[in-house]
Amino acid sequence: MRMTFRCDPKLADHLVRPYPARTALPDWLRAMPAKAHSDIHGRDIRTVKQCPPFVDAMAYGVMIPLPCDIKIEAGRFTWDWDIPEPAASGHPRAPLSFHPAAQFAAAPFANGRSAIKFNSFWTIELEPGWSLFAMHPVNRDDLPFRLVSGLVDADRFHDGGINFPAVWTQPDFFGVLEKGTPVAQCFAVPREAPELVFEAFDDAHQQAYAKVVADVLAAPNVYRKHFRAKRGRLTR
Repeated sequence: MRMTFRCDPKLADHLVRPYPARTALPDWLRAMPAKAHSDIHGRDIRTVKQCPPFVDAMAYGVMIPLPCDIKIEAGRFTWDWDIPEPAASGHPRAPLSFHPAAQFAAAPFANGRSAIKFNSFWTIELEPGWSLFAMHPVNRDDLPFRLVSGLVDADRFHDGGINFPAVWTQPDFFGVLEKGTPVAQCFAVPREAPELVFEAFDDAHQQAYAKVVADVLAAPNVYRKHFRAKRGRLTR
């Protein structure tokens, strides 16, 4: 699978490139202890830092970065980003634009305010038969916004930018959203729908189920040692 990112030639030296999600694991995860005391269990137990599915989900795919610092004060967004006039007609220069609240007023995530839209400075092309799934960075509730998920047929739509709408979730936020902050986590998904098959356990599957459950309960790291697949590194 190849993901091809392209940008306006006048902006190539001014943009942060999308980067593998595995390189953007947050500081709070890195600082989290591997074990913590549980009053319920009366002993130390493993934290989610030792849960491969939790970490692997955060490390999967590609992050789309914020192209410049954005200052937020009392709901006002400002930036100081000096870039050349793009060569392509109709290309954005501002890192943000907005969706009026009326566009999603009936959605459960609506908060009565306009949604922000992270403008795209990269086009994304996928191989035939694949679509781009964009979502909020996994398990990143520390970010002061919540991205609205979307699916784009980027094997066909790849000559225009894909923008990323989000709801701002911290109205009292004062500070800076820093350049390079991940705003969307993206990965390629096959467009062909899977065939769904439903079966009851036969004897072999019953025995396999009982063995796996017993192994998991008997020792730590069973999934990590015996089932977790080795992941190839994304190349750039």
